[in-house]
Amino acid sequence: MGRGVPELVLELNGSTWTLDPSRSYTLGRDPQGDLTVDDARVSWRHATIRWNGRSWFIEDHGSTNGTYADGQRIQQGELGAGSVLRLGNATDGPRLSLAAAAGAGGVGGQRSAGRQAPAQQEGQPEREQERQRDAARPARQPAAQQQPAPQHAPAQHAPAQQQAWQPQQHHVPQHHIPHQQDPAHAAGPAHGGAPAHGDRSPTTFHQLALGRVMRIGRALENDLVVSDLQVSRHHAEFRATPDGRFEIRDLGSHNGTYVNGLPLHKSGSALLGPNDIVGVGHSTFRLVGDRLEEFVDTGEVSFSARHLTVTVDGGKQILKDVSFGVPEKSLVAVIGPSGSGKSTLLKALTGYRPADQGDVLYDNRDLYKQFAELRRRIGLVPQDDILHKELTVAKALTYAAKLRFPADTTETERQARILEVLAELKLDIHKDKKITSLSGGQRKRVSVALELLTKPSLIFLDEPTSGLDPGMDRDVMQLLRGLADDGRTVLVVTHSVAELALCDKLLVMAPGGSVAYFGPPEEALNFFGYGSWADVFSAFENYRDYDWAGRWRGSQHYQMYAADIDAVAAQSGHLPSSQQMSPPKPQSWTAQLWTLMRRYVAVIASDKGFMALMLILPAVLGGVSVVIPSDFGLAEPEPPSAFNSKAGTIMMILAVGMCFSGAANSARELIKERVIYERERATGLSRSAYLMSKVLVLGVITAFQGVILCGIGFATRELPEKGLLMPPAVEICLAIIALGFTSMMVGLVISSLVRTSEKTMPLLVMFAISQIVFTGVLFQVHGSPGLEQFAWLMPSRWAMAAAGSTLDLAHLMPPWDPDDPTDLDPLWAQTTGQWGINMSVLIAIGLVCGVAVARLLRRHEPEVMRT
Repeated sequence: MGRGVPELVLELNGSTWTLDPSRSYTLGRDPQGDLTVDDARVSWRHATIRWNGRSWFIEDHGSTNGTYADGQRIQQGELGAGSVLRLGNATDGPRLSLAAAAGAGGVGGQRSAGRQAPAQQEGQPEREQERQRDAARPARQPAAQQQPAPQHAPAQHAPAQQQAWQPQQHHVPQHHIPHQQDPAHAAGPAHGGAPAHGDRSPTTFHQLALGRVMRIGRALENDLVVSDLQVSRHHAEFRATPDGRFEIRDLGSHNGTYVNGLPLHKSGSALLGPNDIVGVGHSTFRLVGDRLEEFVDTGEVSFSARHLTVTVDGGKQILKDVSFGVPEKSLVAVIGPSGSGKSTLLKALTGYRPADQGDVLYDNRDLYKQFAELRRRIGLVPQDDILHKELTVAKALTYAAKLRFPADTTETERQARILEVLAELKLDIHKDKKITSLSGGQRKRVSVALELLTKPSLIFLDEPTSGLDPGMDRDVMQLLRGLADDGRTVLVVTHSVAELALCDKLLVMAPGGSVAYFGPPEEALNFFGYGSWADVFSAFENYRDYDWAGRWRGSQHYQMYAADIDAVAAQSGHLPSSQQMSPPKPQSWTAQLWTLMRRYVAVIASDKGFMALMLILPAVLGGVSVVIPSDFGLAEPEPPSAFNSKAGTIMMILAVGMCFSGAANSARELIKERVIYERERATGLSRSAYLMSKVLVLGVITAFQGVILCGIGFATRELPEKGLLMPPAVEICLAIIALGFTSMMVGLVISSLVRTSEKTMPLLVMFAISQIVFTGVLFQVHGSPGLEQFAWLMPSRWAMAAAGSTLDLAHLMPPWDPDDPTDLDPLWAQTTGQWGINMSVLIAIGLVCGVAVARLLRRHEPEVMRT
């Protein structure tokens, strides 16, 4: 050791190291690190210990589950002899302790990262230590073993130790996820309001000076570095104005800067008042005088719903006055019979479909009013998988990370986070497997892994065990239990009652959308007076008109577990407009389009059967046209080509084949990805970028099919020597490709209309048959009022007209009226102008279909995203 450097010995997992000030020490699960900790709660690269020239110092690298000193989460802090840390969990995470080297004196002036020396801890009676550990765990004992005190609404009061400790240092240890209330109630006692941030102490203090700019971002050159992948490299800056006030200015960040939960315009600014809250990623900031207080959301948040009511058309209430509160690090199950409003409740709790009445509070912050900011802290795993099953686990997560993380996130940063999540969920050994090859439980883990990429504090799951056997059911519920224990709040809607004992709280919904019970799961059956859940659900069915909600509100359980839910002050103000609630997009439109196109190509390329079908279908249809014999016995003395009186039939076969190919390419593409689209849309996906990725990729495939179809169809036939603008083969092929493009757009309309993939086939057949009828080849369409105008809506009518203009079908085909040889189809006129009109109308129909698809996609989006 150098002179003046305190000699410290670090102990971890029974091993000891004498710290060398000339180097730093990395802690984490990485086998290549200096101090390897084989514990799932510890991040891959968790923290670093080093000598900074003045003292030993530890810095947490934004780990998932945190570093703790004396039960409080810390981001950074000085170390000395007697310091004790916990990694991954404040109670029973791996223990790291430091002591003076043998023969070394005490380290004067050193501030310990923990406030209790190991000797003091070890001197406690073993029973007392066990009592403290039990107190820190979520209570799951039966009611008879619990204190009969009412359960308070979550996060209303911090522990007494937290309230008593007032940090005075520039950097202070973290101990909870700090959050603020709505600005109307955010001021502390000094400002004449309710206590700010739920009585939570700031994570860090920063001093602001007049004339100085404090820049915030992920890059190390910022004045205030925020180690969060949701934050841009250069995100925002605090700037003093000439009149002594401060403003926040967004620096063109990808995920946005928020003031009181509402996003600033990109590169915009806002003056800050004493009660205003600034949100950047998982961190929030508040000005107190010239001091900036930082609060970091690390996962341990409370959640509550108050008087949620949803009314549909006709005044029918499908959710009635639902209230419950969930403390931090809790696992809550929601069960109930069909028609009890579970799905509606889930949409209301996640902000997908805000309740007509009532509040949803995310750590005492109104979710609806601040959805644009808070939506990144909420994960949702729908019942159906939200990943493309054709991709490998690693590739699927890679594309998801590209869409969710800011555009300036490096590939190394993305892959590090993906590997960390895979290791946490024990999926690292499956990362190179296709998702289709995984078991049901493993696939559900992959869906959870996708949501964990952005480190959400609150996770909702809809029927995650549906279709799983009892063993997988237990595995999934144990996974959720672990997520809650690691510092997240988890709410799961389920029909399975086998593993409810793993939950901290149980919410039972009654028919009609009201609460029948909320409390510990082990007390629920006694509350209802039945011996099994089958009996309870039968009672719900047999006594649907019974006032289950009234029974609940009149019970002692209600007084114990839900009566004080209204203790949190109601937040004033109106809901922001949908424009304000809609969050900014994490990447530019072009970046999203490029990522979506690459993913879509990868999905198609991974399905060998689909690729083969796309090649075989136009080849077969083109071959069908070849078998039609040519008839050279025309009335004209010199036929212009081998295309004769059968030319119309041949072109009709090619046109209808292209209609069917184009529509078949796209008819299922939107419906099969509907759940994926809904979730990604809520995380900032651009609707137009998503639709354009489909149009471009499928457009290229359809064009290639058109070339195959025409190549085979024209291979054995002699075409006219000259066309109107280009060689005849090129003009006809362009008409066929345009028809395929328009048919593909019609297929997207079909896919956006139906609710299940099975319904696409009847509509596809109906579309193909209608195109045959209205080509104008089978019977005379022109000159028939009503019928002629209806035929204008058919893409095949205009494609055939364009081909007819090139081939002069009006004269090649026999007239419909033998007595009137001049009765020619006006759309088949062999003129350049008519060919241009035919092609323009055909493409215009496709564009109209595109607009229709964009409008129809809105129906499947969260209501707050329908802008």
